[in-house]
Amino acid sequence: MSQRLKIYFASDQHLGAPTQEKSFPREKKFVAWLDEVKKDADAIFLLGDLFDFWFEYKTVVPKGFVRVLGKLAEIRDSGTPIYFFVGNHDLWMHDYFEKELNIPVYHKPKEFTFNDKVFLIGHGDGLGPGDKGYKRMKKVFTNPFSKWLFRWFHPDLGVKLAQYLSVKNKLISGDADVRFLGEDNEWLVLYSKRKLETKHYDYFVFGHRHLPMTIDLGQNSTYINLGDWIGYFTYGVFDGEKFELKEYKN
Repeated sequence: MSQRLKIYFASDQHLGAPTQEKSFPREKKFVAWLDEVKKDADAIFLLGDLFDFWFEYKTVVPKGFVRVLGKLAEIRDSGTPIYFFVGNHDLWMHDYFEKELNIPVYHKPKEFTFNDKVFLIGHGDGLGPGDKGYKRMKKVFTNPFSKWLFRWFHPDLGVKLAQYLSVKNKLISGDADVRFLGEDNEWLVLYSKRKLETKHYDYFVFGHRHLPMTIDLGQNSTYINLGDWIGYFTYGVFDGEKFELKEYKN
């Protein structure tokens, strides 16, 4: 990549919530953002929960989201790298993005280096201390036997059931309260500080909390939470020297 970069980050669009009809204006707004950033993007990172529910049967994926999928295909076909990290709502993503869109999919945080700046990037669910109820639930959801059982539901029934649970069940939905809890209680901040004990990272970039945050961790390291595309419409951009959180106001 060139020395003068434009790397964009976004997370937690939750398309399909609470219904596809009600999330449609947000989908159009996100597609408009993609249309703008594609002009100068060296790379685009999507940090999970793009969909409020996603499950890949062998021959079926959830109906809808044509505009955002088409825009991602267009951007990727133009040569711009796109990286996708699954969230707690789309954790049942398998290889559809990789085969259909040529977009790599990551299920765990991954390290990247840009202009000698080291990033640790991920969705953020289940990291750090606490949240034991969700961590137990995630083990059930990601168990191969659980996924095998779910495949036996007809898609019309399975998708409808999962969408209902995704909206109604806090254990599945993740953090519903977007109040800042303080550095000593923010699990992802604690996780980042713990990672710094063994290796230096310039930036920790996560989603999941639905709350835009930039926190100085000391040691020339910064924790960033990208917010969401439900109430904040925020995104991150790294220009090769500094990282900024911005609001999309189209």
